[in-house]
Amino acid sequence: MRVLMTAFIVAVMLFAFSATAKAQQAKTSDLQYIAQALSAAPAAVAKGAAVVRMGDDGSMTTVRAGNNGFTCMVMGTDRICNDANSMEFIHALLKHAPPPNKVGVSYMLAGDKGASNTDPYATGKTADNHWIVTGPHIMLFGPPAKTLGYTEAKDPDPTKPYMMWAGTPYEHAMIPVGPAKSTPKKQ
Repeated sequence: MRVLMTAFIVAVMLFAFSATAKAQQAKTSDLQYIAQALSAAPAAVAKGAAVVRMGDDGSMTTVRAGNNGFTCMVMGTDRICNDANSMEFIHALLKHAPPPNKVGVSYMLAGDKGASNTDPYATGKTADNHWIVTGPHIMLFGPPAKTLGYTEAKDPDPTKPYMMWAGTPYEHAMIPVGPAKSTPKKQ
């Protein structure tokens, strides 16, 4: 019963997150959206990258065609640019399916707003889900990423390489490439 209740709560939260993201994206013109999505990647990659918007059902609508094998998008408030293998990995994650046995790379040069470091399906910070915010970084997916020897700590230093979602099928390497943007301190 508890498993069913947890699954129901996760489904409701994912629906709410998806609806919020869709409403936010609808307010953004294609040109604004393209600029936001491309900010995830280095200029040389962004130049030839496709840009897509994700629908509530996980479907992708192409906003701009690309020619270099990378696809950039905005997921919630995070910006990400993926090679084809990383796109397969993300699709597997969204569908709760086994990830591909391929090496992939993703850029998140705008950093992220945070995620659980232990639960791939967490939609918000809790007292025990090891929420972590990482500044500009790249992600490496696939079996070779697991052999890098990076820390698998639940609460790693996000300014150093670490493994996200260690011990799950979706484990991947997080590699910071620049300082996190500072946020004003509350007084």
